[in-house]
Amino acid sequence: MTRQNNLWTLILLSLFGLLFIYPLLWLVFASFKPNQEVFSTVGLLPSTFVWDSYSKGWTGIGKNSFSTFFTNTFIMVVPVVILTAVSSTIVAYGFARFKFPLKKLLFGLMMSTLMLPDAVIMIPRYILFKNFGWLNTYLPFYVPALLAVHAFFVYLLIQFFRGIPRDLDEAAFIDGCGSFRILTRVLVPLAKPALFSVCIFQFIWTWNEFFNALIYINSVSKFTVALGLRMVLDNEGAVHWNQVMAMSVVTILPCVIVFFIAQKHFVDGISTTGLKG
Repeated sequence: MTRQNNLWTLILLSLFGLLFIYPLLWLVFASFKPNQEVFSTVGLLPSTFVWDSYSKGWTGIGKNSFSTFFTNTFIMVVPVVILTAVSSTIVAYGFARFKFPLKKLLFGLMMSTLMLPDAVIMIPRYILFKNFGWLNTYLPFYVPALLAVHAFFVYLLIQFFRGIPRDLDEAAFIDGCGSFRILTRVLVPLAKPALFSVCIFQFIWTWNEFFNALIYINSVSKFTVALGLRMVLDNEGAVHWNQVMAMSVVTILPCVIVFFIAQKHFVDGISTTGLKG
């Protein structure tokens, strides 16, 4: 009876998994369909396979191909991920291990930013970055990441650090380690699952960033892949949807690859931090 229950559970989960993955499969097969057939049917297999949609779509618009858009995206995403991980780790270490004046107040203010709608700070933030002369650069993404503005990541790391016994800190202190070496030699190696979770979240969110990139970046030569895809739709009278689908497939590949490479650490980080009170 137990085996039958497990079999039915497996079948049910497989059907649900197929249901959720079907749009992604449709996207992949749509990139090989003739343009007029993309939205004429919800079936997967095309009547005729079109093999040049990827090569034609990669040429982009004018002088800017998707090579430029991908390069710009990596230039924006990689520093943001690194700066977020470093700054969030330092701030979380301070909240988790040290006592200082107004600690509870500052922690409450940090957590309150999670409930602050982005629309409220959109205009003041734009004016601030404009006065700094940061428009049409990636500084509006770099500097906030450097200052650990993402309270969610800080809180996730705080919860993980709180689950690490303080005895390890004391043992490292007896061996001659200062606060910084305790962080780098003891806590950070143990916090790899949480750091992987932070990096994956930030990579995917920044890679898919559209609205803020649209506001702060106005040169086509600095567009990311999200803006590049939108520009293809805006600049062509007759949209070649199979090429758009092909570039959409290529665009999501880095996120999928990063997730599956670090999947084990990601699951460990989320499950571990979720258990901490």
